[in-house]
Amino acid sequence: MQRPMTSGRPVTSSSGGWEEEESEDEDVFAFGVPTEEPEAEPETPIPPPSSAPPIHTATSEASGYRMQRLDLTSKGTSIAETASTSLAPSIKMDFDFDAIEEEDSPFPEVRASVSNIDDPEMPAMTFRMWVVGLSLCMVSAAVNVFFNFRSPAPSVVPNALLLLSYPMGKLLSFVLPIKTYRIPLPSWGPRPSDLPPPSFSFSLNPGPWNIKEHALVFIMANVAVGSPYAINAIVVSEVYYQQVWGYWFSLVLVLATQLTGFGLAGMCRRFLVWPASMVWPQNLVSCTLLNTLHAEEEGDWGPDDQEAGVSTQAVSTKLPFLSKLFPSRPLTRYRFFLYLVLFNFVFFFLPGFLFQALSIFSFVCWAAPNNVVVNQLFGVYSGMGMSVLTFDWTEISWIGSPLMVPWWAQVHIFGGFVAFFWVLTPILYYTNSWDLSYFPIADDQPYDRFGKPYDITRVLTKDDLFNQTAYENYSPLYLPATYAVCYLIAFALSTCVITHTLLYHGKALLAGVKKIRVESDDIHAKLMRSYAEVPEWWYLLSFVVFFSLAIVAVEVWHANVPVWALLLSVLLPTIYILPSGFIYAMTGQGITVNIVSQIIPGTLLPGNPMANMVFKAYSLGHYIKIPPRATFLVQLIGTIIAAFVQVGVKQWIFAHVPDICDADQKSQLTCPHNQVFFTASAVWGLIGPTRQFGTGSIYHPHLYALIIGLFLPIPFWLYQRRYPNSWIRYVSTPVVLTGVSAIPPATGINYSSWFLAGFIFQYLIRKRNFAWWAKFNYVTSAALDCGTVISLMFIFFTLQFPKGGSITVNWWGNNVFENTADFRRTALKAIPSGGIPWNT
Repeated sequence: MQRPMTSGRPVTSSSGGWEEEESEDEDVFAFGVPTEEPEAEPETPIPPPSSAPPIHTATSEASGYRMQRLDLTSKGTSIAETASTSLAPSIKMDFDFDAIEEEDSPFPEVRASVSNIDDPEMPAMTFRMWVVGLSLCMVSAAVNVFFNFRSPAPSVVPNALLLLSYPMGKLLSFVLPIKTYRIPLPSWGPRPSDLPPPSFSFSLNPGPWNIKEHALVFIMANVAVGSPYAINAIVVSEVYYQQVWGYWFSLVLVLATQLTGFGLAGMCRRFLVWPASMVWPQNLVSCTLLNTLHAEEEGDWGPDDQEAGVSTQAVSTKLPFLSKLFPSRPLTRYRFFLYLVLFNFVFFFLPGFLFQALSIFSFVCWAAPNNVVVNQLFGVYSGMGMSVLTFDWTEISWIGSPLMVPWWAQVHIFGGFVAFFWVLTPILYYTNSWDLSYFPIADDQPYDRFGKPYDITRVLTKDDLFNQTAYENYSPLYLPATYAVCYLIAFALSTCVITHTLLYHGKALLAGVKKIRVESDDIHAKLMRSYAEVPEWWYLLSFVVFFSLAIVAVEVWHANVPVWALLLSVLLPTIYILPSGFIYAMTGQGITVNIVSQIIPGTLLPGNPMANMVFKAYSLGHYIKIPPRATFLVQLIGTIIAAFVQVGVKQWIFAHVPDICDADQKSQLTCPHNQVFFTASAVWGLIGPTRQFGTGSIYHPHLYALIIGLFLPIPFWLYQRRYPNSWIRYVSTPVVLTGVSAIPPATGINYSSWFLAGFIFQYLIRKRNFAWWAKFNYVTSAALDCGTVISLMFIFFTLQFPKGGSITVNWWGNNVFENTADFRRTALKAIPSGGIPWNT
């Protein structure tokens, strides 16, 4: 049965949710639009699992598993009527499913990616899941920590691991014995003679490799994708502050910061997971890939195509050249995925090794290599990136896949970028505000008043604390223009997101605290009632245990971090986890509010950079993808295993790469993220916010952004309340502000090329050929990620790492960008003799 692509329009408040599209030709903002919050239903307590509607079961011929659909109607009652009245179980157990419209998510993006049927009896936590999951978790942890030190810094994305785990799981299902093993258990007390002796049974191969096992592998691999913030703290401490802590302190700190955050996030799932409006667009790509790999019909994507309202005929009609290329069989998602992975693997050799100028495509700078202003505006290394184009997917997807982020969010993000970095930053720079013209317009490191990178060792005591006398004799810390604007926006965002959350989500927060439902459960929430939810005390226990481990770490290793500071560090993520989670769940963009977590310890613990870095790690170490009970254990164990591997790889790299983090490192292991982390630690932890932003300081005006951010959402909220149909209802001020948080180390080329790709896929193709978009958009994103990462790893380990990076192709296409003022990071003005005047 093909699902209609139109239905009602459930909405939420401005920037408070996603709005369902009514037709393919809907307005530009119809995709995932944040609009008016739905009228709250009568305050009905969230029903327990026992009140779930009855479930009808059918057996799939292809897999042998049982598939379930919810019985939401009685005979003669429509879905719409039932949804508008009650969720009470129907007394009718038999009816024709094809005679009614199946219930599904109200959002077409979700319908195109996620199945609306389930089989609770499908095995999930199997032996082969643990084998594949732990193996890929360790590989992902190792490779991603390694790439964290590289510029540009790609990562082994979970979708690439999804692809690799599929043949591994299929192989194990083929070679492992199909046998049930029974382990006798001791018998306690007398037993009836007719009962068999107690035993524990398990199977190494319970059936075909299924989608639930695959999804658990994805969850386990996902916890190892990002390099922990605690690793950044350790690296900065060793490289820039010459404090070597060793393996065990690093391990304990990583475990403590990661898993206390995990406990905090687990207690927020009623707000961030259960409501249907929490779409999590970044997960749609993975859902599409999972369904693609586990399609039951070889000829096409099978039933899932119909569920998404897509047919092979519609696609081939719109794209006739595909029929000529593949005349014998229709182009399935899986085959399309494999073709694109292979193509991108081969193509990436051009921007990644043979013709690197395609990656840094600042052609305007090549034409005028010594024109400072041209290089500052169009350059990539230290410019504003107005060249727009790049042919390197790692550069395009630096701030996230443009095929994943909703179009309305992309408009917000790019609009904010243009306003703050292509308009405001040049104005401040060319008027020499805050002495900005003496330094590169865009950079990720601080400078002294002599135009040199800030030498931290000159203002440190022997105990690695701040030396006031040395500071007065040396220099204040100067920020490049983009960095100064970045902090300006961060100040505004830290208060703006609180006001926005209270205005647009206050009702939902209050109802969640009271355990009152303000949104009707969608089909996915209803199906999840078949499973036992994770008790909140599990998350609370993990929080207590691993927070205690943090106290042990700072006390045993004497890290200059008082226990009261650790307690305060937990308070901030408790405040910001819900505001940032709401935005992340609806836009795919994380809210960067870590500036508050650095102001407080920087003020209370001035001159102590290590305390500041540990504080920052806690504020961002929480997880926001909360699995149910079965995957709680998978995620917990995956995080612990990943921590051992991540710290071990970091230790190995620093022992075997002597010039690691140097600006001219041959393999591009220049540590860009650690450089940003170091700058933050110097500004907030060493120099301190009082000296950097206090009264009489250079950047004191930044503090007024706190007040501006506090009141910024109010006019938009009042206007859309007065005129609910105005375009103002689409405006989300936190998204505008947070969209530019990747600068630095990201540059303008990352934003402009990202927006261009998003315009093509999320607007043009989606509006003009929704059938193709629904079938191939997320598959395209996953294939580009996978092909690029596999190619990059192949190039590095076969061509760059051997022989110390001496295997190169030396020609114009690989060095033209090095002969420009952009590459040399040339400033507009020369430093005055004796340095920039400074009144101590």
